[in-house]
Amino acid sequence: MKKVLLLLIIVIAISCKNEPKNEVKAVVKKVEVKKEIFPEELGQVFKAHGGIDAWRNAEILSFKKGEEVHTVDLQSRINVINAPNYAVGFDGKEVWLDETEKGTFKGNPAFYHNLFFYFYAMPFVLADDGISYEKIDPLTFDGVVYPGYKMSFKANIGSSPDDNYKLYFNPETHQMEWLAYTATFMSKKPSDKFNIIKYDKWNDVNGLILPSEITWYKKDENGVPTEPARPATVFTDAAISKNDLTESFFSKPVK
Repeated sequence: MKKVLLLLIIVIAISCKNEPKNEVKAVVKKVEVKKEIFPEELGQVFKAHGGIDAWRNAEILSFKKGEEVHTVDLQSRINVINAPNYAVGFDGKEVWLDETEKGTFKGNPAFYHNLFFYFYAMPFVLADDGISYEKIDPLTFDGVVYPGYKMSFKANIGSSPDDNYKLYFNPETHQMEWLAYTATFMSKKPSDKFNIIKYDKWNDVNGLILPSEITWYKKDENGVPTEPARPATVFTDAAISKNDLTESFFSKPVK
């Protein structure tokens, strides 16, 4: 009996040894890291304003310009401007306008709905996809020499692909201080006429350094800024927040 039992134990042991083992395969999850293509100097500018990673991870940006409340989904760029007598926005498919009384909104909704978002979100919007960069001659103002870059859009990028921008930054702090730009939305033709804005007052918005006011300047015959062209445009109540908004927030109100 003992011999039979011993033989049975040996057979079971051999059988278990010969059974195929279940292999556990490690699942390697690939994480795609966005490769930045802007120049290193511009990377220092973005860093001085809170960092490009912080900007790319931000979800909802809101700020006030006068009585207008601008709200932008930074991931999709859908947006809405709410004012006492009108609202204008982009829902991802079309630009819309809603007025309490016809004619209360002055301007072109397609042009205006994200106009001040672009001015306010400088310099970060100049890291968007489809932009080409070129080092340009510096701008000198009040004895300070500001290094600069020209940005142009690749074909069919955005609603005004012929627009060009020139960003000039402080050589010591790397903060942006001047923006020159062309406006081609209406004409749909390239232009070499640059408007220029001074950025010199900033606000810390959840770690991102964004403007609290900007000032359009007059220029001399060489394109060098001389004096303010009009009072500063002031931005208040800025915030970066998580996206807990419904899609209807950015849609035209149903009446």
